[in-house]
Amino acid sequence: MAPTSQRRPRLFAAGAAALSIVVSLLVAPGVAAAPSGPAPSGTTSGVVQAAACGDGADALVTGSQSSGFTATYHGQTVYQGPYYITAIWEAIGALDPGRTSQQKVSVMASAWIGNNTIDLPSHTAFEVCGTLDTGNVAGRGAIQAIGVRDVSIPHLNMTGAPYFGLRFADVHGLHLGQINLRMSGGLGIRFERDLPGSTDVRMDDIYVSGTGNHGVETWHVDGLRIGTITARDVAYAGLLLNSTRNATIGTVDGENVATGTGYATFRMANGNGPGITVDRVRSRGGGRGVFCVSRSQGARINSVDLANNGNNSILIENCSDITIGGGTVNGGGEVRLAARSEFPNNRNIDITLRVDNTSVRESPCGENTTWNLSGNGARNIC
Repeated sequence: MAPTSQRRPRLFAAGAAALSIVVSLLVAPGVAAAPSGPAPSGTTSGVVQAAACGDGADALVTGSQSSGFTATYHGQTVYQGPYYITAIWEAIGALDPGRTSQQKVSVMASAWIGNNTIDLPSHTAFEVCGTLDTGNVAGRGAIQAIGVRDVSIPHLNMTGAPYFGLRFADVHGLHLGQINLRMSGGLGIRFERDLPGSTDVRMDDIYVSGTGNHGVETWHVDGLRIGTITARDVAYAGLLLNSTRNATIGTVDGENVATGTGYATFRMANGNGPGITVDRVRSRGGGRGVFCVSRSQGARINSVDLANNGNNSILIENCSDITIGGGTVNGGGEVRLAARSEFPNNRNIDITLRVDNTSVRESPCGENTTWNLSGNGARNIC
């Protein structure tokens, strides 16, 4: 059976060769080649073009399920054997333990890691140029970085239904580059709620599909830069910001996101903000398009392009200092300003929109609401 320990073993070449004599080869589920679907659209300008996957690696993982796997560090073999996950653990473990700047592990091989976790230490770049197929470990990520700094994942192709695809907390200086999550369940990227927060987080281009939960969810991040989040067929929110401040986001693009739920392509909740700027939200079908709730504050969305959302196209509920600077809503659920009694009423909401084939409603009346509306949508506003 595959290794299941969360501890990174130290099995070098000789020991691995002996082990392979007495351990039968694990036959992994079929693993597709790296997804080659259309690239996510709308990447913002100013994102530096990433190096090709595998360039500049200090450690490499190569091989296949049929021939076995090899991990090398600066050309020296540190593992050779049947287990993909062990090759990955050994490649990470071979990096200089006293490093003060990043060293890089590039996983060229594709296979299944089993029900295991890859923990990234400080000053580590880790990328998967093949496809990493995941198992599921309750409460943990297939890849995670907890209580570390200066970590990057320049490239990643992931499949499977992990509890979390990527899990982070108390991480400072994190870069996620070209991330391709083609899931069959689980949650894509999660920053933890009940652990210390993170700072200086950058995501370039995230594609996430097929999750049974959120696509990308942050808690307690201060200093967030995102190029593009592309969410397809995601069960809950495409991008959900909780208690996150000082974020600059390019495009959030969702299709069939949050169908039949109260979530949205883009949602802010749990005292999110201030300092949030989003260039564009595009949403087609699914549940809500944009949702601000539970005392979130200090956000500007420059433009929206929302059509045929199955729930509210836009719902702003108990939020303050929120601006939607322009764009269109066509069909779908109403544009709604609302409030629940347990939180303060909406305050300083400024909305400029063209709304067609659906309605606009403000109830109860907020404090200092500014509307600049066009289109044929019916209006019941204060």
